[in-house]
Amino acid sequence: MSEVKNKDQQHPLYNRDRALINTLLTAAPTDLNLAELARMRIRYNGFPGARDLQADLDKIMQTWNLTEAELFEKTRQLHATKSVYTNFGNKSETEDWS
Repeated sequence: MSEVKNKDQQHPLYNRDRALINTLLTAAPTDLNLAELARMRIRYNGFPGARDLQADLDKIMQTWNLTEAELFEKTRQLHATKSVYTNFGNKSETEDWS
């Protein structure tokens, strides 16, 4: 088992994402929160590490009763009809997809 842990990587945005995901764990599925959840799912999809974040993202999906396909469909519709991040200061900082 220690072999797998040695291969895990630390994501450079882990601490900031941990705080966001902690908030999402107790939040309601608002437009912004759905967009943030989708952004985190994309960021950590296939990432070799941050297993705790990935598990918490799965918990949020279950709590909000969403499949990944449903989440992405909802957020595609949101982004097509409005700017979810416009009221949150510096867009380039808030909408960090890296």
